[in-house]
Amino acid sequence: MDEDQLLARAGGPVTRSRIARELRALGVAEGDVVMFHTRLSAIGWVPGGPQTVIEALLDVVGASGTLMTYCGWHEAPPYEWTTWPPEWQEAVRAEQPAFDPARSVSDHDVGRLPEALRLWPGARRSRHPDVSFAAVGALARELTDDHPWDDPHGPGTPLARLVDHGGRVLLLGAPLDTITLLHHAEALAEAPGKRFVDYEQPILVDGRRVWRRFRDIDSADGAFDYSGVVPADEWPFTVIARELLAAGFGVRGAVGAADCHLFDAADVTRFGVEWIERSLGG
Repeated sequence: MDEDQLLARAGGPVTRSRIARELRALGVAEGDVVMFHTRLSAIGWVPGGPQTVIEALLDVVGASGTLMTYCGWHEAPPYEWTTWPPEWQEAVRAEQPAFDPARSVSDHDVGRLPEALRLWPGARRSRHPDVSFAAVGALARELTDDHPWDDPHGPGTPLARLVDHGGRVLLLGAPLDTITLLHHAEALAEAPGKRFVDYEQPILVDGRRVWRRFRDIDSADGAFDYSGVVPADEWPFTVIARELLAAGFGVRGAVGAADCHLFDAADVTRFGVEWIERSLGG
């Protein structure tokens, strides 16, 4: 979409002060701990792009607030690399760089904002190579430190701490299926057939590159088999989030041209766990 189309959709430039004003109207407040998911193009033409959006978010939550987002790792070796021919595996094992929270680039599939927040002055990033989060603000260290190596969506993780600190989830033009916090609900839910993945990735230990095995729920293909309870052409999180809204949780509004939602993290987690256990026979 070109600049003229973006300007027309939002009725002009979507500036820092406009974003801040419309975030406050949505319900974001000073002191909030906010995990955000953003589709920048949905907002309209933003002078300054990711920098402007982050500055506006920080304007709203203030010095006592905190921003957090999922980063992942763009250059992570694929889960299936250990099934490749032996000589290919040997090449990867010998030369794949280790995950470095300070230097490893965020997953491009999650947009431009996570990488911008990761590089923000004072940002903290969690240590998990596959499920890293970045945070800026008063609780950045508390949210990201000592991210568990295994079960990285479960208890004691940045997602669990977001809930513990009364955090909120902001979809800033991002679709309902992007709510990463629902992976936390999957990790906590007790329902039959939960699916897990085991994989190897390199990390830094005392400055040395070390290959480590990790275990997690299957967050790529789904921690459960949702066939029969959600339409085949929809991601389960979309269905859960729609029912969450229908049950009266969360608010909807606009920032620029973007359709936006704001949820309490505790509501998302509790509703998600109950929905999974009820729907899948837990």
